[in-house]
Amino acid sequence: MERLYKVSEVARMLNVSTVAVRKWIKSGKLKARRIGKLWMIPESELKRFLGEPREIGAVIYARVSSYKQKRDGNLDKQVERLRNYCSAKGYKVIDVVTDIASGLKEDRSGLHKLFDMVEKRQIDVAVVEFKDRLTRFGFEYLKRYFESHGVKIEVIEETEKDYMEELIEDFVSLVISFAGRIYGKRSQKFRKIKKVVEEATSDGD
Repeated sequence: MERLYKVSEVARMLNVSTVAVRKWIKSGKLKARRIGKLWMIPESELKRFLGEPREIGAVIYARVSSYKQKRDGNLDKQVERLRNYCSAKGYKVIDVVTDIASGLKEDRSGLHKLFDMVEKRQIDVAVVEFKDRLTRFGFEYLKRYFESHGVKIEVIEETEKDYMEELIEDFVSLVISFAGRIYGKRSQKFRKIKKVVEEATSDGD
C-alpha cells in the first residue's frame, strides 16, 4: 500500500510552511486525498511534485443504457477499447467504473463514484469512449469541474455510431418526464401521452 504523508510532514521535507502546502493542494498543484479531516499526500504525488517521473493514474468510465446492451456485450467491449487506449498511452488504470442507465440520469452510482474519486484527487485522467457516455448534456461544465480538481477528461472518439436505439429511449424518458411534471403522473392526460409515446417508439411499429 502506498505511503501517505501529512501536510506537516511534507512541509518539513520541503522546508516550507504548512500554509504553502495547503495552497498547493487547493490550487491543484499538489494532489492530496481527504481522509477524515486531514489532507494526505501520496508518495507518488510527492515524487511527481519533486520532478521525479510518475505513472498517470486513470479511471475508465463506461456506460450502456440498458441491460440488453450489457447482455449483448456492449459494455465489455467498451471497457476493452478503453483499456487498450490507456495501455497505448501508458496510463495506469486505477479503477473501472460502469453504469447501466440513461445518459440523462444524474443519479448514477458509477457517476457518483467517479465524482468521489475526482474530488479526492485520486486520479489524473478520466477516460470515456464518447462524450455522451458521461452525460447527454453539459459535458463542458463537467469537464471544467473535473479540471478544477486537477483531473482531465479524455474522449477517445468524437462521433458515436449506431446509437439510435439509445437516443429514442432517452427521448421517451424526456417526454414522459416533462408530461409528468406538467400534468401530474396520476392524471389521465399523462397516461395518454405516455401510452402514445411508448407505442410510437416500440419495436412493434
